[in-house]
This record gives sequence, structure tokens and C-alpha cells, in this order.
Amino acid sequence: MKLLISNDDGVSALGIRTLADCLAEAGHDVSVVCPDRERSATGHGITMHQPIRAQVIESVFHPAVNAWACDGTPSDCVKLALWALLDSPPDLVLSGINQGANLGTEILYSGTVSAAMEGIIEGIPSIALSLNSYTSQEFQPAAKFAQILVDKIAVNPLPELMLLNVNVPAVSWEKIAGVTFTRQGVRRYVDVFDKRVDPRGKIYYWLTGEVLEEVEQPSGLHLSENVPVDVHVIRDNHISITPLQYNLTSPQGLEKLSNWEFPLV
Repeated sequence: MKLLISNDDGVSALGIRTLADCLAEAGHDVSVVCPDRERSATGHGITMHQPIRAQVIESVFHPAVNAWACDGTPSDCVKLALWALLDSPPDLVLSGINQGANLGTEILYSGTVSAAMEGIIEGIPSIALSLNSYTSQEFQPAAKFAQILVDKIAVNPLPELMLLNVNVPAVSWEKIAGVTFTRQGVRRYVDVFDKRVDPRGKIYYWLTGEVLEEVEQPSGLHLSENVPVDVHVIRDNHISITPLQYNLTSPQGLEKLSNWEFPLV
């Protein structure tokens, strides 16, 4: 398959090198367009008020990989690749492997998921891949599963345009308990701003916080409560796969608000 790979951790991140090299060694046609530095938690931001530059990268990835580093956001990278850098569209867009999970409501902030989301906005099925650890450097199990998943999609294409948000536990391949299709849970943070003073005496704030994991059914999805939640299965060493879409319309909201009347005269 022809694959486009991006990320939000930057061109120097071990996760993207492991993913790209693994898929190139498996015989896939791999191109990488990723940020030239870390751009985590940038969401789906795009650059509109300044130019975007892309530089060819050599001697970083497998020799068969064509690679560019871009000074824009993760979404910029995918958009630039599809409209300017690649000679033809890829069969699949992949983003990752991210250092740290993207579970629950974290996907709204995630540059990793947003890069993959740019793929489906352009009509290309996509996969976001994340490792459930901010410290582990063992990306090989996640890359191995990515290869299995890509090979499966090559034989059995996705039934409709979607993004598969994949989170892999940070354990050895032998300790992965299984693969579970999940619904998006709710993972909120207690936002804490640490108030500090710089050497010139000016006050600044540093965003910190602690995660609060909740698993109530998000409003309006009409999903069975029996469908496992992503934040749960990852704790049991299961790989979580959550199908996502970019249409944020609330069906339940439309249904409940349809009888509202607004007298305008």
C-alpha cells in the first residue's frame, strides 16, 4: 500500500522512525511528512498567516522512505503532503506512534489524531497510533500491530471512511492481552496553573494538572453501554481501537431541539 505517515512529536521522535521503518521493511511504499519539532497538543490548528517550509530529510529513515520535515502543525504536514509534496494520493494516512496515549476527550487536543483526521477530511482512511506511556521507548510492539492492521485493511478495506484511533499498552508483545474495539470515554483533567515569577519579576503561569478518568456515555452517541471504553481496556493490556469521524453533529441534540420555536416577527 502507498502510505503517508505524520506525527506531532517531530521528525526526531523514535515513534515515527520505528513505524515508518517497520512498514517500509514490510514492502509498503512509505512517505513521511512530519513537523520539524515537537508540536504536541496543537489540535487541528493550521497555518494561514505565514509561509510553510518543507525540507527533504535524508539518513534518518529506512532508505526506501521519502521524508520531509515541515515547520507547520501536524495538520499542515498532512495537508501539504496531499496537495503539494506527493505525486499521487496515498491509500492510507497514519499518524504516530505518539509518545503517550490519546484516550477519551484527549483526542480533541491531540496533534496526532488531528493529523490523521486531516486524512479523512481529504477522503483518505486514516489511523492514529499512540503508545500508552510518556517514558517507554519500546515502540516495536505498536509498530508490529500497525503492520498487522495495515495488512488487514489492504485485504479488507474499511467499510466506510473513518479514522481508527489505536492505543497500544506499553508492554512487551507477549503481554498484550488482545485487541478490543471501543467507544470513546471521557478523560478529563483537573487543570492547575502553577503561578511563577520570571527573573525579571514578571508573573507567568505553567499549565499542569491531574487526569480524572470517567467513563459515562458521551451524550448523543446512542451506543450500547456494553461497548467497552477505551480508557478501561488499555488498563487491562488490550489494544484499543476506536472508530472516529469528523462530523460532530449531535443526533440527540437535533432530535430534542427540533420542536423549539423562534418567533421572529
